[in-house]
Amino acid sequence: MAWFAYDLRSDRQIIEESCVNMEPDATDLRILAALQKEGRITNAELSDRVHLSPSACHRRVQRLEAEGFIAGYVALLDARRLGRPTTVFVEITLAGQADELLDAFERAVGRVPDILECHLMAGTADYLLKIVARDTEDFARIHRQHLARLPGVAQMHSSFALRTVRQTTAIAL
Repeated sequence: MAWFAYDLRSDRQIIEESCVNMEPDATDLRILAALQKEGRITNAELSDRVHLSPSACHRRVQRLEAEGFIAGYVALLDARRLGRPTTVFVEITLAGQADELLDAFERAVGRVPDILECHLMAGTADYLLKIVARDTEDFARIHRQHLARLPGVAQMHSSFALRTVRQTTAIAL
């Protein structure tokens, strides 16, 4: 007499529960390296590159997604081709460091679509923003309509990038 057990949980649930917080091994790192360079690669191509069967490769990708090593998939757009060739870095110093002020500032920044990045900093400025604009006039509009209205700002210094020397989204693995 044979005994069979069937688990009613989904494959994703089983992967998430059985592989909680595992460190990526060498094969996982090869998968991540390939995906961060070519996010639209098919599973068949990926499995060939990392020398796994398609099903084993797919399971690993699912696990890497479930564990948060893969945060998402996006199309990287060319700001210059889309008419936004001006990159501006803005250093912001707040009037205080109270949690309520930091939270209000961060919420307000999240509502400004022209801000690509916002980093809480250690050093002379409290925050560093990365903004793209059509030109200096467009940045002046962004400054008037959004930046000047951010809560708690004591000082603001803007620097215009003359050209981008290196830009990547790839993390060295």
